[in-house]
Amino acid sequence: MNRFSELDVTAWREDGFTIVPDFFPAAELAPVLADYERLYGITGEGEGHAIDRKDPGDIGALGDFRDKQFKNIDTLPYGGSAELDLLSLHPALIAFARSLLGVDDVHLYQSHTWAKYTGETDYDQDFHCDFSNHTLVVPSDDHALRTVDFIIYLTDVTDELGALHYVPRQKAADILGDGRIGALDPSKQVALHAVELSAASTAGTLVAHSIDTFHRGTNLTQDKGYRFTMTVGYKAAGNDMIAYHAWQQTGNNDWSRIMNSASPEQLCCLGIPKPGHAYWTPRTLKLTRARWPEMDMLPYFVAAGVVP
Repeated sequence: MNRFSELDVTAWREDGFTIVPDFFPAAELAPVLADYERLYGITGEGEGHAIDRKDPGDIGALGDFRDKQFKNIDTLPYGGSAELDLLSLHPALIAFARSLLGVDDVHLYQSHTWAKYTGETDYDQDFHCDFSNHTLVVPSDDHALRTVDFIIYLTDVTDELGALHYVPRQKAADILGDGRIGALDPSKQVALHAVELSAASTAGTLVAHSIDTFHRGTNLTQDKGYRFTMTVGYKAAGNDMIAYHAWQQTGNNDWSRIMNSASPEQLCCLGIPKPGHAYWTPRTLKLTRARWPEMDMLPYFVAAGVVP
């Protein structure tokens, strides 16, 4: 699971952004990619031709948010294979989140798919940060109380296929100062455009960014192009300042692929207590087994000293 380096950790903490190519090998992503193609297809509702844009330096050409930009997004658990459902709980992701946040226990608090297609909508966005719908306050100065958003590239994400553009933390501060909350005036947007970097990379790449890093979506310009990604968010266990998805809201969906296949460590990232936790009593063990009869409950029974 040694798929990242200390340089990646340092880059995320200092710049708010790091790109790790080949984090996931092609063989590992193959069944997930097959699920995306089955669930979403490789053509969208548009004609597959790029939407024309003006010069990005023109204030009148700055991006905006549109509902269709957020189409083709689904929430865990997905209607695919166990490999698709468990990708956001991959042990290497858990290990990376622990290192970035500097904590021993992390929780998965966001997981959604995203499929984009050339011409389906105008994907160009203003530069923005994501924390407004992750917390009611602002990201902490303490790494352990922050959160990390991962973007998994299932396909190549080139600049012609709508690569995210971002501005490293210090460069954004040089332009905006500390007052970086709220709407930005157009002249600041143009200044951010002038120093933006591209997150373009190949399939299997993992992007880790902080939710207070300025970034924006861009248009797909490749004829009949498409891009498949998954967004995954981790926080320290017990950090109640951060939230996004409440897994219990999708409790009527099919969680069996996860419950029956995930390890205790992976399930703990969903808020399920580890074996040996005081929650596990003869009653809760028996009822949980009744709810999930194919789940491997043996480690829980053994740690509690209860005969299965």
